[in-house]
Amino acid sequence: MPEPLTPAELLRLDREHVWHPYGPMPGRTEPLLVESASGVRLRLAEPAHGQDELIDGMSSWWSAIHGYNHPVLNEAARGQLGRMSHVMFGGLTHEPAVRLAAKLVEITPEPLRHVFLADSGSVSVEVAVKMCLQHWRSVGRPAKQRLLTWRGGYHGDTWQPMSVCDPEGGMHELWQGALPRQVFADAPPAEYDETYAAHLGDLIARHADELAAVIVEPVVQGAGGMRFHSPAYLRVLREACDANDVLLVFDEIATGFGRTGTLFASEHAGVSPDVLCVGKALTGGYLTMAATLCTSRVAEGISRGEVPVLAHGPTFMGNPLAAAVACASIDLLLGQDWQVEVKRLESGLREGLAEAAELPGVRDVRVLGAIGVVQLDHDVDMAAATRAAVREGVWLRPFRDLIYTMPPYVTGDEDLARITRAVCAAASAA
Repeated sequence: MPEPLTPAELLRLDREHVWHPYGPMPGRTEPLLVESASGVRLRLAEPAHGQDELIDGMSSWWSAIHGYNHPVLNEAARGQLGRMSHVMFGGLTHEPAVRLAAKLVEITPEPLRHVFLADSGSVSVEVAVKMCLQHWRSVGRPAKQRLLTWRGGYHGDTWQPMSVCDPEGGMHELWQGALPRQVFADAPPAEYDETYAAHLGDLIARHADELAAVIVEPVVQGAGGMRFHSPAYLRVLREACDANDVLLVFDEIATGFGRTGTLFASEHAGVSPDVLCVGKALTGGYLTMAATLCTSRVAEGISRGEVPVLAHGPTFMGNPLAAAVACASIDLLLGQDWQVEVKRLESGLREGLAEAAELPGVRDVRVLGAIGVVQLDHDVDMAAATRAAVREGVWLRPFRDLIYTMPPYVTGDEDLARITRAVCAAASAA
């Protein structure tokens, strides 16, 4: 075993070598060093602003829905480690992946039938786009190569996902001119609007001959702005796609597994896509894994083409360790009254964030399921907002003009009240 490093040594090496997400190199701010995690708490290696542990108000980017160090998920990981941590998926298969695929088909909306296991959410979107493009090429309509989405969205940081993120003001604006040119509708209003619905339908009809698919985040737009919209727009998209022979893709990487109050956000509208992407909470935050599900129509179209295979195969596709934990996480979620817990969190967020609406500089406060958002009328002062939240004993990660929380479902009422106090404190400081 190597000699343990002191916190100071670790932070020095971090500064010299580690590139953190959405940050410069070297970093301009020193990250907090997490020593361990349990329940909803992150234990720090050194105290920060008087706190040696923080309640994680982010489910560490929306994945750790059961909290940390959960005995059921720990046991699933240990049990699978004793059998097999990894094996290639080309030409081989194994029980955890088969069980996971069958489980996903069982719990997702009809008529999704086929499951491609991917490495991450962004890769699952890449696979979804490839499915749609290859489907149309295989059935003799190769001109259908473009995607339609609405502004304000976010689908990941790899190539095709970047092309359907918001093209103006988003983090991928840098790549305009290099990315594929997609078709963008206006951002969806929060409430249902007939004029906007007509705008969606007209745009799909106008571009139908060149559209492979429409791709959206249903009900909640995540990292593009944490905006909520009427589920009725999903029905508009489904009808317009059916009428114009265009595939429909729902990106539920952030909204799947109960976050919005239904198991999948599309259930708010009672519609099903042709292709569905899931990730993040799939493994309860333990390991990276995602999945792309599709209908038999999509799969059969690809399989009867000139190249009758989906040409994609990550090294760690179907990883047994991740699949075993994912199965345990889904069983853990469905084995409890998760809807009551999410509704409890929703009530606590509404109550605790109500005072934020009266703070100077706050433009909007909105809550849906286990998501609470405070939107400012200016960009967040990240350093000041983070300090304020940490002083309250809470970890938050604001961005742009947003201070928000997506807590683990196991967060207790007292801890939830601390999270909402921290959001309000961060909004006051930002």
